[in-house]
Amino acid sequence: MSRRLNNVYERLLRRFRERPYSSGFLAVCALSGGGVVAYSVATRETYDDVGAPKKKVVVLGTGWAGTSFLRNLKNPSYDVQVISPRNYFAFTPLLPSVTVGTVEARSVVEPIRNIVKKNNVNVNFCEAECYKIDAQNKKVHCRSTKNANEEFIVDYDYLVVAMGARVNTFNTPGVEDHCLYLKEVEDAQKIRRKVIDCFEKASLPNVSDEERRRMLQFVVVGGGPTGVEFAAELHDFVSEDLVKLYPTVKDFVKISLLEATNHILNMFDKRITTFAEEKFHRDGIDLKTGSMVVKVSDKEISTKEIKTGVVSTIPYGMAVWSTGIATRPVVVDFMKEIGQANRRVLATDEWLRVEGTNNIYALGDCATINQRRVMEDISSIFEKADKNRSGTMTIKEFQEVVDDICDRYPQVQLYLKNKNMSSLVDLLKESKGDATKEVNVDEFKSALSQVDSQVKNFPATAQVAAQEGAYLADCFNRMDKCEKRPEGPIRFRESGRHRFRPFRYKHLGQFAPLGGEQTAAQLPGDWVSIGHSSQWLWYSVYASKQVSWRTRSLVVSDWMRCFIFGRDSSQI
Repeated sequence: MSRRLNNVYERLLRRFRERPYSSGFLAVCALSGGGVVAYSVATRETYDDVGAPKKKVVVLGTGWAGTSFLRNLKNPSYDVQVISPRNYFAFTPLLPSVTVGTVEARSVVEPIRNIVKKNNVNVNFCEAECYKIDAQNKKVHCRSTKNANEEFIVDYDYLVVAMGARVNTFNTPGVEDHCLYLKEVEDAQKIRRKVIDCFEKASLPNVSDEERRRMLQFVVVGGGPTGVEFAAELHDFVSEDLVKLYPTVKDFVKISLLEATNHILNMFDKRITTFAEEKFHRDGIDLKTGSMVVKVSDKEISTKEIKTGVVSTIPYGMAVWSTGIATRPVVVDFMKEIGQANRRVLATDEWLRVEGTNNIYALGDCATINQRRVMEDISSIFEKADKNRSGTMTIKEFQEVVDDICDRYPQVQLYLKNKNMSSLVDLLKESKGDATKEVNVDEFKSALSQVDSQVKNFPATAQVAAQEGAYLADCFNRMDKCEKRPEGPIRFRESGRHRFRPFRYKHLGQFAPLGGEQTAAQLPGDWVSIGHSSQWLWYSVYASKQVSWRTRSLVVSDWMRCFIFGRDSSQI
């Protein structure tokens, strides 16, 4: 018996040494059955150069937001624990290219350990899934992706939630069972295998023409950037490579794109939308707008025309669902815990801090910034400006707080830009009509009453997530400095200043590859470019945005390989 207990003790000790983040174990031995239950709690303490305990930062997720935060975190006074079910970062804008072999899957991924090892920050990674966030006790409950029975708890001082989102099926019957998604690298690999599988099955001699036509009917649901780019990539793959390899079935191939609204690429300029629709018609892609999917079976997709309500069916061999995103279950449970149960996504303030918490931040697709309205604080703003408490405010008094107002409320600058005004003082003068007179609180409210009409939510894109991650890392890098010398705007409802300036998103443009070496580009300043020149701009931007020289060289070499030899159609 003693020998058996010694063996158990040695295994537990070896387990502890293998997992340095686990410093506490609870072991319960049932001597009669010889069973052992082990539960680990991560309570590791690390210290900085002066002997003070380092603040523990837990990052959930290795997507655009989480990786951007890790890459830009330079302050060595933090002990960082990264928890994610995947141990790599994926360059998701190139996933449509992965589906057809234009770019290989391993060319768009970089191990997260390679990314964080270059920083002067202590970062540890666990390949696990967080299934519960305990905000009250500052703990996250995790489960290993390798062994579902292996669970552990990690303590934190700061928590960064960057878990992304899941595919939104809108509870459409049959989608989860029969459709493929395009959200992860694994999804792109499944699509690539399925495309070749459809062609191989259709090439068998005992298959009827009707069945061939069904097998080679590829349906893409969703006319956003991902769906449009995938449809374009698939058309190029078929027309440039597969028709040469499968000449007997080339006439049976059909690609359909379904979109519930009246146009595809609604977030782009109308010129791009019009060009994309015309090009798809020329290429033979069956574009069905105003068509909503109501049911998916194993061989047919049922759609309903929005205008007429007529229901029709489309036989298919492969269906790809790309219609939007939804909140992950663990985030939904967390929202209920902190009083955000009625919201669609996690709400944060302008500093990316989750509303209702003090030390939890949320970035990327799992969260949205709940921008503060000017009219909510209009009385407090007036009181701050009216220093002599006279009940009126002069232009001079207003000028002393105008910079803080513009810093705190980004919609103000957008409103002034639309009104072709240089400053808030011009807006106040226009409202009052006389710059020398004073204004009371009612007149002040009237002048700014329309400002909040410019409040806008940021799109759920990689560009937004990356900028949020970089911003939060910069805040963490300067946390101690800004505690002593705050650099943010005035706290209008309280005393003092905010530690940091609020997050500001800078839109750098967006691309929509349309196939045939043509890309639509919409850049700041209402600049639109469509054609082959934009394709080369797309190449250069996406190559430069890779997170390492390894992936950059692999992606460029894949493009060259595809140009010279074509895409690989091997089913592996």
